[in-house]
Amino acid sequence: MSDSPARPRILIVDDHESIRDPLSTYLRRFDFDVEAVADGKAMRRRLDESPFDLIVLDVMLPGENGLSLCRFVLEHLQTPVILLTAMNEQADRVAGLEIGADDYVAKPFDPRELVARIRSVLRRDQRAIVRAAGGEASGEGRRFAFNGWTFDTGTRQLHDPRGDDVSLSTAEFHLMKALVENANRVLSRVQLLELTQRADMVVFDRSIDSQISRLRKKLETDPRRPSLLKTVRGDGYLLAANVVVES
Repeated sequence: MSDSPARPRILIVDDHESIRDPLSTYLRRFDFDVEAVADGKAMRRRLDESPFDLIVLDVMLPGENGLSLCRFVLEHLQTPVILLTAMNEQADRVAGLEIGADDYVAKPFDPRELVARIRSVLRRDQRAIVRAAGGEASGEGRRFAFNGWTFDTGTRQLHDPRGDDVSLSTAEFHLMKALVENANRVLSRVQLLELTQRADMVVFDRSIDSQISRLRKKLETDPRRPSLLKTVRGDGYLLAANVVVES
């Protein structure tokens, strides 16, 4: 009996059969467990039935579009998402990154590029790495405490002062991690992109502003008058808190 690790599970969502079927076959050559569906309804149904490590999601879909589906995934499942966008639709790429998508690939694309980006996102996402290895949490995470909040990088859990769990998308997790590890230090947008391992997206550095805004709504009593996640005009952002590393 083989004890080989489970293969990362990839869900492709694209309404063009001429794309999703050959792409599914191609990705399986790289030891991914791949499923493919044609629209948002089928995607939601499949996600209700089984978890996936990553979703490759076309923006232009019949019915509910890919940006709306991406927002749903990141708010409720925190599964990494790579968007497929039209070559000339930069607005879709910017909007996707602002929502919190992990990456994008412009159509038409070289499938080898998509494989490389999938591997890169899976490396960034600790949960996917743990699942792909067939093991439990590595114990390499640390637990941070500040202003009554706790943030565990190993379990990816953020708890508010009442002890309630606050869900984080993949992008929000990496941003939170960068902020607590550099508390009371002003970080520019470029530095935040580098610390969240998205330096290749520096052209869209304003997406950090949207991510900060979403995180601020989760951390602050009054997001319009932030006391924790502050803006330093012209310089960047900082987490204004005394952060203690508990483990």
